[in-house]
Amino acid sequence: MSLPLSQVARIGAYTLKQHIKGGKYPLVLMLEPLLRCNLACPGCGKIDYPDPILNQRLSFEQCMDAIDECGAPAVSIAGGEPLLHRDMPRIVKGYIAKKKFVILCTNALLLKKKIDDYAPSPFFTWSIHLDGDKGMHDHAVDLEGTYEVAIEAIELARAKGFRVQVNCTVFDGADPARLAAFFDEMEKRGVEITISPGYAYERAADQQHFLNRERTRQFFRDVFRRGNGGKAWTFTNSPLFLDFLAGNQTYECTPWSMPLRTVFGWQKPCYLVGEGYVPTFAELMEGTDWDQYGVGKYAKCSDCMVHCGFEGTAATDSIRHPLKMLAVGRKGVRTEGPMAPDIDLSNARPAEDVYSSHVERELARIKAEDPEGFKRAQRAA
Repeated sequence: MSLPLSQVARIGAYTLKQHIKGGKYPLVLMLEPLLRCNLACPGCGKIDYPDPILNQRLSFEQCMDAIDECGAPAVSIAGGEPLLHRDMPRIVKGYIAKKKFVILCTNALLLKKKIDDYAPSPFFTWSIHLDGDKGMHDHAVDLEGTYEVAIEAIELARAKGFRVQVNCTVFDGADPARLAAFFDEMEKRGVEITISPGYAYERAADQQHFLNRERTRQFFRDVFRRGNGGKAWTFTNSPLFLDFLAGNQTYECTPWSMPLRTVFGWQKPCYLVGEGYVPTFAELMEGTDWDQYGVGKYAKCSDCMVHCGFEGTAATDSIRHPLKMLAVGRKGVRTEGPMAPDIDLSNARPAEDVYSSHVERELARIKAEDPEGFKRAQRAA
């Protein structure tokens, strides 16, 4: 199942127009309208906040303003668990009315209960969090039975006519043969795959199981080798991003291509690295010193090969070198031979531990605006 042609044309036209204009532009709005979740995955750095913050929600109006501010043709809604947001059906409808392509990410625990609040549309996709087969996924989310729930949700959504993909994050210790077998299973079910290595969020409970760059590149070569250079499976990722994962492209990230709007504001500098927040998209773009971030520039970025940072780079490379992109799409990802040179990490500036300062400021704001609500949230915790 491929992206609808109308969406390919719309996003492609936007990308080409922005590329011709020059300058920095977003491809996908990453939206976290809440941080609360009904899972506590040890590799997630998004949920370890005090209750007064976990109780915060972006309003419908704030969500609409976010897409209007940045102008991206697509929005990926995550969290937390977005199906916990009572206005989520209205938010999705609002984006579709604006002709934005909507990817609604969910762990699927609530999908059976909530699915009739949504309608199939060429502008809408369910993205089910599924980190491999039953053993791999249930271990990653630290809860038995979630794999079966996700599979049931996939079958239900497809039966109701929805477009469905799975969002698979890979951690250190994953077995290439098992992951390839999982891809085979998804292909049999007619489900596309968004694949990415994990990122070591500072707030994640488990800091020991994230892939470094060398391990990532060899791992994906081992996986793609089992699937005819990846051609055996249907990915939502671009061919050149997959080629990058396998060590065949030397890319710097494009951190502004998928900007993040959360309950704190617009996150600086990118979806993965939280070093402050600003109230507007314009301030994010104009007030961020982008040259201070990225692989080889900043220690927090050293092992990052995540799609939200590098898909934008792959998209630009595809526009500049379309024949290269078409060749990888036709032949598959190369899994043998020398890898492309990697970026030198030796001159990266040290990491700064600043991620908790915005939490303290937000707690102070909540307490000042609603002292009784703040006390209730503390008691509930």
